[in-house]
Amino acid sequence: MTPNRRERALVRPHVVTGGRAHPTRNTFDLVTLVTVARDQVAGLSPEKRRAMELCRGGALSVAEAAAHLGLPVSVTKVLLSDLVDSGHLAVTSESPARGGPDLKLLKDVLDGLRALV
Repeated sequence: MTPNRRERALVRPHVVTGGRAHPTRNTFDLVTLVTVARDQVAGLSPEKRRAMELCRGGALSVAEAAAHLGLPVSVTKVLLSDLVDSGHLAVTSESPARGGPDLKLLKDVLDGLRALV
């Protein structure tokens, strides 16, 4: 008897991550950016190869990678964590800047623009 599509979807993430439910690094959130550090895909699983291909175009967030891979964010975090651990990917920004933009800098830019008008 062939498993239905939903049953196959439930098994796949488990297989993709080797049975692990959590990444080795706890620094990944939805906006963590990753870039290619070592462009070698020999010996990588198809999902990890695809993640590497996606990151070749520049920094990619965890949320974007999950969407492009068609995998849950939790599974994507495990894959990306493995690739960072192996030196294939590098984390370029663990989270957005805290505290928002520099208000003095924004005020100076606004004053400069007003001076031009």
